[in-house]
Amino acid sequence: MSAVSDQLATFAILVYLVAMISHAVEYALGNVRAVAARVAPARELVGAGVGAASGTGVGAAGGTDGPAGGDAARAGSISTPLPTRRSRSAGRARLAGRIAAWLTVLAAALHLGALVTRGIAADRMPWGNMYEFVLTVTWIGTAAWLVVLWKRPSLRRLGLFLTLVMVLLLAFAELKLYVPVVPLMPALQSYWFIIHVSTIVFSSGIFLLGVVPAVSFLLRSGYEQGRRSFPYTLARRLPGAADLERLTFALHAFAFPIFTFAVIAGAIWAEAAWGRAWGWDPKETWAFISWVVYAGYLHARATPSVKRNVATWIAVLGFLTVLMNLFGVNFFFTGLHSYAGVE
Repeated sequence: MSAVSDQLATFAILVYLVAMISHAVEYALGNVRAVAARVAPARELVGAGVGAASGTGVGAAGGTDGPAGGDAARAGSISTPLPTRRSRSAGRARLAGRIAAWLTVLAAALHLGALVTRGIAADRMPWGNMYEFVLTVTWIGTAAWLVVLWKRPSLRRLGLFLTLVMVLLLAFAELKLYVPVVPLMPALQSYWFIIHVSTIVFSSGIFLLGVVPAVSFLLRSGYEQGRRSFPYTLARRLPGAADLERLTFALHAFAFPIFTFAVIAGAIWAEAAWGRAWGWDPKETWAFISWVVYAGYLHARATPSVKRNVATWIAVLGFLTVLMNLFGVNFFFTGLHSYAGVE
C-alpha cells in the first residue's frame, strides 16, 4: 500500500501540473465574458460608422433594401471575421478552463487515494510527520477550492494560482519531506491526535486556499487603481477586486473558529500528556502568533476605518506564520512537537 500511495501522489502532482497548464491557456486567451464585452461594442461601432459614412441609415434610406442599405450590409459583413476570431478564442479559453477544472477533480481524487492508501499502510491517520501533513493540507485546500468553484464558476481563473501552489508544495514534499511509512510515535498515540491534528489540518487547508484570493486581491486592486507594471499586470484577467476580497474574508472567517478550537484542543492534550497546558514550546508559540495575526485580520476587516488592502496584508502575514510553524519550527527548532520525521 505504501508503494501505491507514492505512485498516486506522483500521478496527482503530474495531473495538477497539466491542470495548471490548461488554466494558463485559459488565462492567456481570456474568458468568454471579456471577449463578448469587446465584440458587442465593436459591432455597434461598425454599424454606426457605416451609417454615418454613407449619410444614410435605416430611417434615411427607407430600409436596408436600397443601395445605401445594401452598402451598409456589405460593409458590415466585412467586419465579421474579427468577432469570429474572438469568438473562437473565447471558445478555446472556455474549453481549456473546463478541462482544467475536470483535471483538478481528477488530481484531487488521486491525491485522496494517496492519503487513504498511506493511512492503510500505516494503520493510522496519515498525519504523523511533515510529509503526511503537507499531503493532507494541500488536499483540504484543493477540495475546498472545488466547492468554491462549484458555487462560484466565475472565479475559475483563480485555479491557475491554486494549482501552481499545489504543484510547488507537493513537489517540495515529495523531494524534501518524504519519509517511509512508520508507526505513530508513543507521544502521539491518543484520541486527541485525531481531534487536535484533524482540526489543525482542516483549518490550515482553508487558510492555504484563502491566501490565493488574498494575494490575487492585492494584485487586482492595484491593477484597478491604474498600476500597469509587473506584478499587477498578472491580475488583468482575474475576477473583480471586490469579489476576491469577499472570498478572502469568507474563507478566513470560516477557518478561524476551527483553528481556535484546534489550539484549545492542543492545550488540553498537552495537559493530559505533559502535565501542563501551555509551555511556550516553539510550535505552541508560533501557533499563538498565527492565532493573534488572524484575529487581527478579522478585527481589521470588521473595522470601517481600516482599508481592505491593509487588512488583506494581515491575512497574508498570517499564512506566512503558518508556513513558519510548519517548516521553520520543524527545521530550525527543537521541542516537544518535533515530529517532522525529516533527517
